[in-house]
Amino acid sequence: MTSTTPAQQAEKHIAPQADHSEAAKSWIRRIAEGRAWLFLAALIVCFEVWSRVVYGATFVLNPFNLQSIAIFAVAPLLLATGQTFVIISGGIDLSLGFIMGLAAVIAAHATNMAGAAIPLPLAMLAGILAAVIVAGVPGVINGLLISRLRVPPFIGTLGMFGVARGAAYLLAGGTTVPVQNSWFALLGNGKFYSVPYLVIITAIFVIVMHYILSQTRFGQHNYAIGANAQAARRAGIDIKDHILRLYVLSAMCAGLGGALYAARFTAGAAQAGEPLLLDSVAAVVIGGASLFGGSGTILGTVAGALVIAVIQYGLVFVNVEPFWQFIAVGVVIIISVLIDQAQRRFSGARQDE
Repeated sequence: MTSTTPAQQAEKHIAPQADHSEAAKSWIRRIAEGRAWLFLAALIVCFEVWSRVVYGATFVLNPFNLQSIAIFAVAPLLLATGQTFVIISGGIDLSLGFIMGLAAVIAAHATNMAGAAIPLPLAMLAGILAAVIVAGVPGVINGLLISRLRVPPFIGTLGMFGVARGAAYLLAGGTTVPVQNSWFALLGNGKFYSVPYLVIITAIFVIVMHYILSQTRFGQHNYAIGANAQAARRAGIDIKDHILRLYVLSAMCAGLGGALYAARFTAGAAQAGEPLLLDSVAAVVIGGASLFGGSGTILGTVAGALVIAVIQYGLVFVNVEPFWQFIAVGVVIIISVLIDQAQRRFSGARQDE
């Protein structure tokens, strides 16, 4: 018979504990990464219970409610999609709200002018294309300021916030610009088998952006720059060109959001995206992206946008004062950031003091 030493006996007892510890860490990490979906599920359950107890009706199985929530999520999600790329790279874009407003005004003007010369469907497409292209201009300026002149993203995009705001109001003449195009109105308010066209367009766009971020070299470079810019530079990534393209992409996402806003309301308004800027950042943060850069997903951002939309619509549905939505969204943002901080400490990631 072989005898075991006290050290060997202790090792037998310690090894299983280490396995359990790793398993616990894995589960905690998965919960933290999927926190947006957990928030969403919890909200749906809460509103469903409230609706059945108070009104004796369903909340989540009501088709009208689902359509309304989806429509509520469209504009913030389009802004948040571009914002996701920027935040993952370690930056932030504060100009998106008024770039969206500028695009909405451009879409309205361009559609009206084109409608006088070409068929209405083509005029609608021309208006959308003009909005996206013009929106890319402030994106180019943002990218040049940040990548070439090394202006901090917060300051550079904050300055562009004011420029885009002024330009939008000047082009709109201080008022909304009505759109005289029946096809444009149909795009913004029509449905395909009870699914709004706006939701279908947004879903297709989000799938494309998810593919770009998760499956292309551009997306992988984006994660690398956000995680460690110096290492990415040493690996041969052209950071300056990447950041330039990044802010152009972000601005063009806002441009599409502005065009669809004009379609929904058949009018362009300079202030279209003003209340949505913080919602776009909130959706990205709630969705699991780190403000330190290097992490985040488009699918997480979708969940974050849905969380905000459910809060906004759900509180109105259960007849609670809409001002509570600001408190609710703020609390969810704080919880998300705290979870991100705890996750980074738990994994030993570097944090800036």
